[in-house]
Amino acid sequence: MQAATDLREEIEVLSDVVTPLSQPELDRETLFKGWSVEDILGHLHMFDVAALKALQGPELFAKMAGPILAGMKAGKTFREMQYEWLDGLSGVDLRAAWYQTAVELADGFAARDPKDRVQWFGPGMSVQSAATARQMEVWAHGQAVFDLLGLRRKETDRIRNIAHLGVVTYGWSFACRGQEAPEPAPHVRLIAPSGAVWEWNETQDDNRVEGHAVEFAQVVAQTRNVADTGLKTVGDAATRWMATAQCFAGPPSDPPLPGARHISGG
Repeated sequence: MQAATDLREEIEVLSDVVTPLSQPELDRETLFKGWSVEDILGHLHMFDVAALKALQGPELFAKMAGPILAGMKAGKTFREMQYEWLDGLSGVDLRAAWYQTAVELADGFAARDPKDRVQWFGPGMSVQSAATARQMEVWAHGQAVFDLLGLRRKETDRIRNIAHLGVVTYGWSFACRGQEAPEPAPHVRLIAPSGAVWEWNETQDDNRVEGHAVEFAQVVAQTRNVADTGLKTVGDAATRWMATAQCFAGPPSDPPLPGARHISGG
C-alpha cells in the first residue's frame, strides 16, 4: 500500500534529523506551542501506539483510548496526558521507542487491506486513511523540528497525501467550529514539488485556492499561517477556509499567528 510506504519514508526523514540530537537539543523548545523536541516525539509515540492498538482490534484500542478521552474531557492538555502515559520514558529511550513503534505501525498498515476499517478517537476510518493521517502528523510535527534546527526539509510528491487530506476535510474545518461549510467547495490547484499540477473540485474562477502544494499542506496542518505563504485565495469560501483550515481531528484549533512559525536557525 502506497500510503504505508509514504508513511515509512516520512518517519525516516524525521528520524534522520532527531537521531543525532543530544539531550539538551531534545529539550529545546520549538515554535509549536513551546513544545520541546522531546514533547513532540512523546506525542507522536503515544498516538502511534494508539494506532497500532486500533490495527490489533477494537478492544485493545478502547482500552488505551479510554483514559485519553477521559483526560481530554477533564481538560488535561496533550502534554499532561502523554507524560502520565509515558510513565518516565524519556530522552534517547523515548526517541528509540518512537522510531521502533512508528516503523512497526507502518509495516502493520502495509500488511492490511487498505479498505479495512479501524477505530479512532473521532469517526472510524479506512486503513489507508489512517496511514495518511499518521503521515500528516509526522510531517506536521516534524516541521517544528526542522524549523528549530534551521533546516529546509526536502519535500517530495508524497505531500499529495496531505494536500488531499486537506481538501477532503474542507467541511470538517467548518463543522468542528459549529459552522456550516459554504458550498460549493473551492477549486484547488496546486503545484507539486516535482512541478506537476494537482487539482481538486470543479473549476471556479471566483472560488479557488491556488499555489504550492507544500504551502497548502502547511496551512491545512496549521504549521504556517496562510499570510506567511504565497497561496492565492479567491472568494469568500476559499478565504474563510484557509483562515482556519484544520485537517486533523479533535476540537477546533486556531492556526499560528502570522509570523509565529518560521525557520528560526539552528
